[in-house]
Amino acid sequence: MERYKAAHEGAALADRSVRGRIRLTGSDRLSYLQGVLTNDVAALTAGTGCYAALLTPQGRMISDMRVLELGDATLLDLPGEFTGQVATHLADFVFSEDVAVEDVSRSLSHFVVIGPASGKALATTPLRSFENRRMQVAGVDAIASGNDDFGVPAIDVFVDAEKKSIVLSTLLESGVIRVDDAVLETMRIEAGVPRFGVDMGQDTIPLEAGLEQRAISLTKGCYVGQEVIIRVLHRGHGRVARRLVGFTLPERAQAPPRGERVWTGEREIGSITSSTWSPALGRPIGLGYVHRDFVEPGTSVQVGQHAATVAALPFIVPATR
Repeated sequence: MERYKAAHEGAALADRSVRGRIRLTGSDRLSYLQGVLTNDVAALTAGTGCYAALLTPQGRMISDMRVLELGDATLLDLPGEFTGQVATHLADFVFSEDVAVEDVSRSLSHFVVIGPASGKALATTPLRSFENRRMQVAGVDAIASGNDDFGVPAIDVFVDAEKKSIVLSTLLESGVIRVDDAVLETMRIEAGVPRFGVDMGQDTIPLEAGLEQRAISLTKGCYVGQEVIIRVLHRGHGRVARRLVGFTLPERAQAPPRGERVWTGEREIGSITSSTWSPALGRPIGLGYVHRDFVEPGTSVQVGQHAATVAALPFIVPATR
């Protein structure tokens, strides 16, 4: 609870090097990514970024990612277990374009400072989500980027792997509290943010996970998988067979395991993808998919042996975004 409180009231630090990092360079990098990612990457300028997905021609997700335009390069921050596949995929589709794709996961480390005092801890002004800048942290060159995945102000920091320990030691000595993945997961779920590889995977259409607002541009040109997305949005009016929703359970219940079935009467309508005990709400909460007829917040369902209620996301609305 102390670490959770620090992340909400002060500044906490978590290592994110398990995630992957791909750097693209070359004058054609943004126009190239424009043709393969779901968001309007070509509109990015130095110091900005966006959330996007890489799709198959069938509209299924290969991975999601945070795209940061640095001015002289574009940095992709994505789930570590899919980094090699994505790097190979991107490199294989470069033909005559001036683009170089490099997996820099080992040479560039990543951690995040979370909480309302995160900017103060890093001696920088607060950063909006995806806003990025080059700066120094503890005398070490770094890239800092705003992150809104945890429901509180947060700043991702990328530094040379060989100098990571210097930066971390300095921050911890200054009073920043170290937190583990369990705290990050609780805050992510409270913020209603799906995690690729857990709440969505390579069989997921972005619309099922509710990513149309965050990840998909409806005004850009063609990209791989666009036909499927547009067909569902325009002809199907956005209706997909299942949707990601939130669940709240009784205070005395245990957080349900991943894969726990969701029922209405004797009909199975979905399953849980991730769950946690929410200190802020004082009860277990979870994310999962249900049939499209049961997505309305307030709908009563059964999760395992417990009565549960479909909840709107995020579970906790931050005071500021």
